[in-house]
Amino acid sequence: MTAQVATKLRVVEAPLNYLAADSETPYVYAYEPPPGMPYRAGRYEARTLAIADARPIAGALSLDREGFLLRRARTSVRDLYDDDEVKAAYYPEIERLVKAETGAEKVVIFDHTVRNTAIGKPGRGVREPAINVHNDYTEKSGPQRVRDLLPAEEAEARLQRRFIEVNAWRPIVGPVQAWPIALCDAQTLEMKDFVASERRFPDRIGEIYAVKYSPRHRWFYFPEMAREEVLFIKCFDSARDGRARLSAHSAFVDPTTRPDAPARESIEVRTLAFFSAT
Repeated sequence: MTAQVATKLRVVEAPLNYLAADSETPYVYAYEPPPGMPYRAGRYEARTLAIADARPIAGALSLDREGFLLRRARTSVRDLYDDDEVKAAYYPEIERLVKAETGAEKVVIFDHTVRNTAIGKPGRGVREPAINVHNDYTEKSGPQRVRDLLPAEEAEARLQRRFIEVNAWRPIVGPVQAWPIALCDAQTLEMKDFVASERRFPDRIGEIYAVKYSPRHRWFYFPEMAREEVLFIKCFDSARDGRARLSAHSAFVDPTTRPDAPARESIEVRTLAFFSAT
């Protein structure tokens, strides 16, 4: 996709929260931090940018080029808030979709997150949208996730060949009218844009990438996503052959959203896809 094509699309102007150029090294605790330690570090600043409607070009998008794509795929799962039903029925659906989309020989699903912008879903483990520009994996945490999830011998063998991390994002209720996801064209990202941000857990330290602003970045979204649609986002690729390796995304406030728009409810499933060749 060229910049000329992108400039012909309908856009909305909206703020996206980037890591400030002079920010301290970011981190966040996923539990109560030790005494005297702040819960998080990192200063973010909003940049108002054009975010283009990608629906007219949806058929031309590629995980290996832009780093994201949209597909229509119904789910048989009735309650996407039900962890047991999600793991028993939804995980196999997503595994099949990721295999079909990527050609991977093996797909491992390792967790999922449900989000709801409404106040309060007690006891259901529901989170708010992520509102800072980020990528879910880093050069360090991508391979480490393989080691965390697979037996040691298999993990080391898989790490010798290509693997990718793909998120599958679906509305629980559609159409999505509030807090859609903005997606950065991977072709407009450079490694210098990414800053490792620790995710500190009681038993381990993970990493994601925070992202610094660049005027090169081109942003897209899919307005009014339906429950029958799945957004695939490539967050890591071990291949270094010119394909998209990393991406960036964030929820954002769409200025066209009606004041009475319903809450955004969504589920994202995180997958590792493994290939037989490097």
